[in-house]
Amino acid sequence: MAEERLQKFLAGAGIASRRKAEALISAGRVRVNQRTVTELGTKVDPGRDLVTVDGALVSQPEQRSYYLLYKPSGCVTTASDPQGRPTAMEYLRGVPGRPFPVGRLDYDAEGALLLTDDGELANRLAHPRYGHQRVYLVKVKGDPPAEALERMKAGVRLEDGPARALEVAVHEHADRNVWIRVVVGEGRFHLVKRLCEAVGLQVQRLFRPEFGGIGVGGLRPGRFRRLEPEEVRALRQRVGLESGTPARGPSVRELPKAARRHGHGPPAAPGAAPPPAEPDADEVGPRARGASRAGPRAAAPGPGGRASRPSRPSRPGRAGTRRR
Repeated sequence: MAEERLQKFLAGAGIASRRKAEALISAGRVRVNQRTVTELGTKVDPGRDLVTVDGALVSQPEQRSYYLLYKPSGCVTTASDPQGRPTAMEYLRGVPGRPFPVGRLDYDAEGALLLTDDGELANRLAHPRYGHQRVYLVKVKGDPPAEALERMKAGVRLEDGPARALEVAVHEHADRNVWIRVVVGEGRFHLVKRLCEAVGLQVQRLFRPEFGGIGVGGLRPGRFRRLEPEEVRALRQRVGLESGTPARGPSVRELPKAARRHGHGPPAAPGAAPPPAEPDADEVGPRARGASRAGPRAAAPGPGGRASRPSRPSRPGRAGTRRR
């Protein structure tokens, strides 16, 4: 069997993405034939060398696993979080294999998240040089001026360098807000939100309807499904790992819509306690604003998990008059 770079071998074995595998090597957590290796260019023979990470033997999986999760808002796309926030991995608890998230999706963003133990596919989908495009639907406050959308396509300068959207267009009008469709070619941290803010748009909700041409239609937040063989084949064709023309992804009109929000915070993962209640990002108006001003007594949960407001004593001569 041909030799390959150690980080590629670890990613292919489903230990972590290639970038995180490099971090494991640099940290001295990887051993090859009982010898600690920290050099990223090290090559191994999968059929002959014994590789361990933190003392556990690494071997190539007999069968790859591929899942699509509708990541809810309010969780992070890491295996663990030092702040104790919910993680996307908790929703896949108990599935076979060792799938890990491909790329990232912001804590307060929602939508399509691919998880797999196919390290080479994950690397090609995440790395900008392979040209994989990411589609987002962004709910912005008010009606965005055409000049702002054009500036996003022309390019703006962010604190970590210039950036631009490949495509920007109005997708759908909502009450007092507008959904715009933004296509980018890289997964830089908070890129879509920062592009919008750079041109004066206020982001209210960020939704990724599909990833790699595979949409989250039919899934509710916190739910996942295993990819069909033809979907896996199309993904690998899309990034050049298999020959052939990939199947067409959803068109602009076919893009799934973000799920309606019910209750507060992300849905609880299987076997996990529900997270503490948080205000709904889409809830506006006097009730939401009043709840934040009312203090601890107003936050007591009422029926259905909603905060109930304490009743005010009536005043003589003011019956039936609404206080403004």
